Amino acid sequence: MGIDMPDARNLTIFYIVEPPEYEILSCYLLASIRSHFPGDVKAVGYCPEHRYHELHPGVHRAHELMGSEIRTFSTQDRFDPAYPHGNKILACLEQRDSDYSMFVDSDVLFLNDNTPENLVKPGHVSCSMAASMLWAEQSVWDDIYGALDVPIPTERYKLMRRSKGPVIPYFSSGLVVFPEKDTGNGRFPDIWYETAQMVDKIDGLEKKRPYLDQMTLPAAIRRAGLDWNILPEEQHYILGGKLKKKPLPEDREIYTIHYRNTQNLKDVGHMKTARNYLQEHTGEKFFRRLAGDDENTV
Repeated sequence: MGIDMPDARNLTIFYIVEPPEYEILSCYLLASIRSHFPGDVKAVGYCPEHRYHELHPGVHRAHELMGSEIRTFSTQDRFDPAYPHGNKILACLEQRDSDYSMFVDSDVLFLNDNTPENLVKPGHVSCSMAASMLWAEQSVWDDIYGALDVPIPTERYKLMRRSKGPVIPYFSSGLVVFPEKDTGNGRFPDIWYETAQMVDKIDGLEKKRPYLDQMTLPAAIRRAGLDWNILPEEQHYILGGKLKKKPLPEDREIYTIHYRNTQNLKDVGHMKTARNYLQEHTGEKFFRRLAGDDENTV
């Protein structure tokens, strides 16, 4: 009897759909997924259940046309105090039927053809180094790992943008690929949520808002019995900061840009790209028009 091995090609890409801004950006993201990933890659949008009734009808129509479902999740009493940045962790907790899932921030756009095999590595969580870590000194990891009773990793890596040298692993949570099944220590999203709750209770630890998701990601990977697969910058190219208003490099194939805001998207010349993707898959450049609304959006 053969071993049931997870299929790296069996991937769901999911993201947050929340009004007013993320409902717009999610439509561009979804259109870029449909433009650059194989057709059997699933796509799911998640909306906090208390905001679902606010979604514009054009968002529902765009997702319908592009074969993506919008699901809801509860945020009530999941973090205390409330932590909107933690919605990505809460969305990760939801059940999906694929072997692997990839959470992507809504302000991300795929620019070149890609495959799950470029992003998935069995036994690993795939993510990229964070752009910077300006919110704390490296000594903060003593408090975090001490509270978790987990050894500080021995590996050292340079941050993507601002780094005085190699640092204790600190990853972006804007693109995270993980196995869905329990790998022996628990399902990764459950461990991430548990780790975030533990770190959230550390007295005197500053900047837990808004960095709780990222400050707990490396420890959660290790606590789940997994390792990290650090993606090349081309797979998660973070804009802004010192790259503000600079064009994308022409000597590399950039698969994915994390543009952070629409002005950055315009500055690198890809606002039109986003609209063209949407038009290609829905017939309209502006999602509101899908519901008969002539109002243009970003």
